[in-house]
Amino acid sequence: MIFNEYPDREMLAISVANRIAGDLKSHLLRNSRATIAVAGGTSPGPIFDDLCAAELDWANVCVMASDERWVPEDSDRSNARLIRNRLLTNRAGAAEFLPFYMAGLNPDDAVEPLCEKVSAQGNLTVALLGMGADMHTASLFPGAANLSAALSPDAPEVAVVRPDSQPEARITLTARVLDAAMAKHLVIFGEEKKEALDRALKLPPEDAPIQAVLSGCQVHWAV
Repeated sequence: MIFNEYPDREMLAISVANRIAGDLKSHLLRNSRATIAVAGGTSPGPIFDDLCAAELDWANVCVMASDERWVPEDSDRSNARLIRNRLLTNRAGAAEFLPFYMAGLNPDDAVEPLCEKVSAQGNLTVALLGMGADMHTASLFPGAANLSAALSPDAPEVAVVRPDSQPEARITLTARVLDAAMAKHLVIFGEEKKEALDRALKLPPEDAPIQAVLSGCQVHWAV
């Protein structure tokens, strides 16, 4: 894990967007396709606003969420909605998007087709992650009923998680998929999350799921 501190959130967003663009460009110099999984929530929005203008071969980039609430894309709680509105615009509008929500299916029935779609993309080129104060990342929540399965080294590509703290089921990329990304960037803001990360370093992934993806990860922090 490498810890990067920034004077403010604006500088962090610009720097992380530039780093991710560089990761994708470098990969595309040697490969025909690149894949990026991105966090939802409020933290990545400003990064998306900068990243979407990056000059790279977006037509050969597949974008997916690290996790998705099982809600339609017109919901305010949809990560896909955020990604479409703030990342898949400008130059990045040419990218392919792989949504997780499948209308007419319940999340358990969507696991198999989603695993096939994610697997077809190969290993992630980049994972842009967030972390909650409870040390969850993606939808890998401590205490969730099937967390152990989602943390397993032989887990499928995606898992259904139903955290007691959340109003709906979620589909999440599993820890092995996120951890296998060639470049991992974790963005956190504020003293509370910095302290949570410090705690996570001393805990097993079952208690602090973020621990499962910290090896080799670039952590980006600003107050």
